[in-house]
Amino acid sequence: MKNTHYDVLIIGGGPAGLSTAYLCHKHGLSYLVLESGKAIFQGISNSYPEGKLVYASKPKDAPMPFMVDELRPPDKPVTVESYLQYVQHFVQHENLLVQTEVDFEDIKDERDGLTVITSKGNFKGKKVVLSFGSNIPRELTVYGDAKMVAKNLDDASKYVGIKTLVIGGGNTAADVIINILKAKREADDTHPVFWAHKAEKFDVNKETAQRLGEEILLGGNIRLLLGATPRIGEVDDEGVDRLVIRINEFKQPDGIDLYHALSFPMQNVIACIGSQGPVPIFDKLHIQSIACTAGVCKIAKEGERLILLSADFESTRKGVYVIGGAISPSYMKINEGSISEERHPNLIYTAINDAYYVVEAIRAKLGV
Repeated sequence: MKNTHYDVLIIGGGPAGLSTAYLCHKHGLSYLVLESGKAIFQGISNSYPEGKLVYASKPKDAPMPFMVDELRPPDKPVTVESYLQYVQHFVQHENLLVQTEVDFEDIKDERDGLTVITSKGNFKGKKVVLSFGSNIPRELTVYGDAKMVAKNLDDASKYVGIKTLVIGGGNTAADVIINILKAKREADDTHPVFWAHKAEKFDVNKETAQRLGEEILLGGNIRLLLGATPRIGEVDDEGVDRLVIRINEFKQPDGIDLYHALSFPMQNVIACIGSQGPVPIFDKLHIQSIACTAGVCKIAKEGERLILLSADFESTRKGVYVIGGAISPSYMKINEGSISEERHPNLIYTAINDAYYVVEAIRAKLGV
């Protein structure tokens, strides 16, 4: 991929990232948004249930209006689908530069700026804005490599005609299974969906359980694997990436234990095992955080680690800014030599206004 130098590289295509991109576009800064999902606002699309309303909410004590009015949700609440459709049209109309399905990996310091390392090549920029939100899917912790395992369901029809494994014991996993079972039923596909959970009991709400039961009554072929644990990511003799999941284990007195396992091509596996906060990413990027102690933090719990940011959201790594959900519900603000916990609600309003202040700070530093 061509290695082009940008003024601003933006990691994440949610409200904060797209607001940053629009303001860069508006003020003549070269920029590029790198989004890991298949579309913009993927995080909202994944986390908002179908039909959920989106509000133009703002904190009661917030004196400023929405600083990017073009991305402000309507005063009258609309469904998440309607809001996402509006945002997609806005991005197309403004011709904002976004690359999707790009996994962010690292940032490297260079003489002439910063290099962002991704799954689709390297990109150079003078400044980097991290706007990837807080709902980062957990990785499977198995021996070997399991990065090819999907974290959510983007197209149920992809799993028609194959035996599918869904990992996770909650509502998200159940919803994925319901959608796959429905797609299989409509295509007269009898291949089963295996549902694996490390515990001996699934944890889904009554409504989800009822919808799953209805799909099973309509002919859904499901196999339950309770107490099952993903163990190995490997490549077989034909070069296919596979995940081995242990379904039971028999302890032997001689120390040589027996177990049963199933092996699935990773392209047939979806791991709905929850999300993690961004702290591991900040650690990898050598961005400093601080642990909350009693009497210091009023929002975060004691022991939680909060990222250190300047008044204009620059991290302790020069040229790297962090905004949006990644720093909610609070962060540590460095201001005139003192450090204090700063409240930061995880709202579209907050993300949009973060972008405004960051772009203003970048413009001042770049003299634009």
